[in-house]
Amino acid sequence: MKQIACGPEGTIESMHLVDAESPEPRAGEILVEVACAGVNRPDLFQRSGRYPPPPGASPILGLEVAGRVVALGEGVTEWCVGDRIAALAPGGGYAEYCVVPAAHALAVPDAVRMADAAALPEVWFTVWANLIDIGHLEKGERLLVHGGSSGIGLAAIQLARHVGAEVIATVGSAEKATFCRNFGATFAIDYRQEDFLERIREITSGEGVDVVLDMVGGSYLQKNVSLLRRDGRLVLIAFLEGSRTEFDFLPLMMKRLTVSGSTMRSRTLAEKAAIRDALRENVWPSLMDGRLKSHVCATFPLAQAGEAHRLMESSHHIGKIVLQVR
Repeated sequence: MKQIACGPEGTIESMHLVDAESPEPRAGEILVEVACAGVNRPDLFQRSGRYPPPPGASPILGLEVAGRVVALGEGVTEWCVGDRIAALAPGGGYAEYCVVPAAHALAVPDAVRMADAAALPEVWFTVWANLIDIGHLEKGERLLVHGGSSGIGLAAIQLARHVGAEVIATVGSAEKATFCRNFGATFAIDYRQEDFLERIREITSGEGVDVVLDMVGGSYLQKNVSLLRRDGRLVLIAFLEGSRTEFDFLPLMMKRLTVSGSTMRSRTLAEKAAIRDALRENVWPSLMDGRLKSHVCATFPLAQAGEAHRLMESSHHIGKIVLQVR
């Protein structure tokens, strides 16, 4: 099979297409003939050596795929050969064949494009786990999501609206702000043009927000805490501005705030399976019939995975970037 390999220098230029042996599914796994694979920022971190795969995971990049089941591991009864699926992968997505746990896959109807399906697992697993399981976002509450026009951001906006919450998003351009409003954000603030801290205080009449989903880190930490209401929850999922900052803990204590952080890849198989089950019951039908959606802004052939990484590094994209494998 064809797959993307990365040189030890970890640069975009070191990414190249190579021939390799197709993997074999173990007990509880399925082998997927990959049609499309999603590109995610953790892929960039892994390529550069900052996010190594966990023990036992494929060293090949790629955390989400869509395609057809072509082989079943021992004990798999949920799927049949030929089924169309999208799945969260422990790695290995940038290849013509990928092995995934059977319990991390979701059915994809014939009417749904594989490119759209491949854009769903990583962001929706992540958003459900962090907004619902960790952030406990509820109807009538107010969510602030940074990076609102990213794949994670657009999913978070829709999930929050799906449960009846109001959404404020921060973005880096007027075009991205428009996208966020079209996806359900009540307010979208261009942080390059406005002080989002002051604007949110104005929007909320000083009340602030109940939950913050943050992928920026750094200087945003203190600002997020200042915007949270009493008993608010700050959920950290990335640190694009850095993981170190000076921080005053007093507001955290005075307002009884909760600060949490998580990654998806380090979770156990059982934890990811539970998230899959929750998605299948609560949002997957809406994603499959178009009531909830992804936005694929660009697709690249597998051989041009480096160009897909270059686009993601530029942060000029909106929504998801997908590799067309076949």
